Amino acid sequence: MTDPFKFSSSFSLSKTSSSIIILFLPLILAFSVANAAAFKLSTISFDDGYTPLFADFNIHRSSDGRSANLVLNRHAGSGFISSKYYDYGFFSAKIKLPTNYTAGVVVAFYASNGDVFEKDHDELDIEFLGNIEGKPWRFQTNVYGNGSTSRGREERYHLWFDPTNDFHQYSIFWTSKKIIFYVDGVPIREVTHNEAMGGDYPSKPMSLYATIWDASSWATMGGRYSVRYEYEPFISKFTDFVLEGCAVYPLEQLLDSLDCREKKAKLQLAEYADITPEGRQAMKWFRERYIYYSYCYDTLRYPVLLPECVIIPSEQVLFKESGRLKFEALTRRRSRRPRRVPGQRNPIRESYRQADT
Repeated sequence: MTDPFKFSSSFSLSKTSSSIIILFLPLILAFSVANAAAFKLSTISFDDGYTPLFADFNIHRSSDGRSANLVLNRHAGSGFISSKYYDYGFFSAKIKLPTNYTAGVVVAFYASNGDVFEKDHDELDIEFLGNIEGKPWRFQTNVYGNGSTSRGREERYHLWFDPTNDFHQYSIFWTSKKIIFYVDGVPIREVTHNEAMGGDYPSKPMSLYATIWDASSWATMGGRYSVRYEYEPFISKFTDFVLEGCAVYPLEQLLDSLDCREKKAKLQLAEYADITPEGRQAMKWFRERYIYYSYCYDTLRYPVLLPECVIIPSEQVLFKESGRLKFEALTRRRSRRPRRVPGQRNPIRESYRQADT
């Protein structure tokens, strides 16, 4: 897991954004609930799919084996790994993040084969970045193929809910054709396989990981704020595990058994394999309001557009050449707050105000 650059961003929701959230949030929530139900996911127990990766003493399983908590304290972080490698698949879990002061804390749910292919590994990341008390968690997705860490395809976002209040579902769909990241059934990012990507497209079998760890050197405002262990333990909760795909030994991918071909074909036909028109609307809504960095709009870092990037005008106008939000976009978000009754909490606005990196 790498952080190829560090930057800061700060914003509050605008009147327009807040009003849009109030107007459209029920639709987005309805979409995500319906979509999750449509997926008809089969969950597994922790022991059926995972095994401890490190610091087993900081992994706490539920009595029924359907959930597991990862703990970070002054002694260690913790993590678990899937018992098998997967040659493409759909990977999902419901996660509840630690609360209060979480600066320097990173919770990750990701696929990787770095333990087998050390110099040319593939990786698909969902990483949650902690924050100082009163400021919200942020998260990022990243795509690496064939060890292409110098060309990290990173995007960073805020959420439309407080991820510490309840469990929310985070999913990674990965085939030879495309990669889709989902949050509560809402597609937030799609990477379509372009032949020009070459080995940059992840194509080797990967394991699934979940970790919590101390990333004080970079996670919060470029390392300005570190983990404060007087707030320990930091507990990230996981449940509703889903591991769909073809389980293989990582060096036997070329065998491509009949069973594997059938599972891959089934994966391509699943409802989460393509984004519906309603899903496109939900993704547009999310990306125009909650993304705050995109490598595709970072012309300083990538003067030549990377081949899988699709420039969307309604997104492009939000970003400077650095791939960060324009000041105008921040001002627009700040300047239009809806009226509210004095003393009344606005949990949506409070969750996202002044989110710094």
